[in-house]
Amino acid sequence: MAREILYRDAICEALDEEMERDKNVLLLGEDVAYIGGNFKTSVGLYDKYGDLRVKDTPISEAGFLGMAVGMALTGLRPVVELMFSDFLLVAGDQAFNQMAKIRYMSGGQATVPMVVRTPIGAGRSSAAQHSQSMQAISAHFPGAKVVLPSTAQEAKGLLKTAIRDDNPVIFLEHKMEYSNKFTIDDDVAPIPFGKANVAREGGDVSIAATSSQVMKSLKAAEKLQSEGISCEVIDLRTLVPLDRETIIESVKKTGRLLIVDEAHEFCGIGAELGMNVMKDVFYFLDAPIGRIATPNVPLPFSPALEFPIIPSEEKIVAEVRSLLGK
Repeated sequence: MAREILYRDAICEALDEEMERDKNVLLLGEDVAYIGGNFKTSVGLYDKYGDLRVKDTPISEAGFLGMAVGMALTGLRPVVELMFSDFLLVAGDQAFNQMAKIRYMSGGQATVPMVVRTPIGAGRSSAAQHSQSMQAISAHFPGAKVVLPSTAQEAKGLLKTAIRDDNPVIFLEHKMEYSNKFTIDDDVAPIPFGKANVAREGGDVSIAATSSQVMKSLKAAEKLQSEGISCEVIDLRTLVPLDRETIIESVKKTGRLLIVDEAHEFCGIGAELGMNVMKDVFYFLDAPIGRIATPNVPLPFSPALEFPIIPSEEKIVAEVRSLLGK
């Protein structure tokens, strides 16, 4: 059976089901308790699980993310919510020097089973310090897994996997998807990391996309289909671990690859993925690998300036046509 649900409610359901399943799972962050989260992803959890397991924190990302590392090292499974992914930089030492490295530096003697959930993306006119997409910087430092769920089904299944993982996971939710409605299974099983989802099959162009760009790519593919262009859309799901094989096999079939990701273009996901698979797909390519990303400027506050630089359905359509020489 299937039902309709908001993206944010799918996140809340995953948290609820995992907290009910395992008493060591707890949630902490700014405003996660009394008001149910800044984006309403934890509504009702405080009333059900109480102050010890759903904890409002001070405005100190470095403090409470560091506290969560300690909790994870001593047997708990904390889920930390950062109000915006930009704030990963505030807690960068705790996230990238401590959380991500302790298992390696202890020779595997210590595990850090924790999840850092945080919203990415522009579109709300939140300006340069609250609109960034931090997947490239998160993936750059070894030791943490990096997840970018697209739909509500993906968000719920991948979050269950993240909470059960014995390694730290950075879980990036797109803020523009929270209020969108999706069809979801009544019973959503954990979705394995490192296995991309071919959301649409096609034969002319492979589009590898992350997060909300998956839905934009699907809409673009639908439009292009009316022009006789067949696009294969791959939802990458996770950057760490990365499913190279699905991308490579798709490109061998289509001969073209377009990578779509909302983070900044320079040193971004498009550059990494393109080089990552190049050796395996070079002789199958009929056109250079394309990429769509946000230009290398701070995100503007003004909608008139903000929306033109965000990757869009129209930009995907145009780039696919360009790859086909049309």
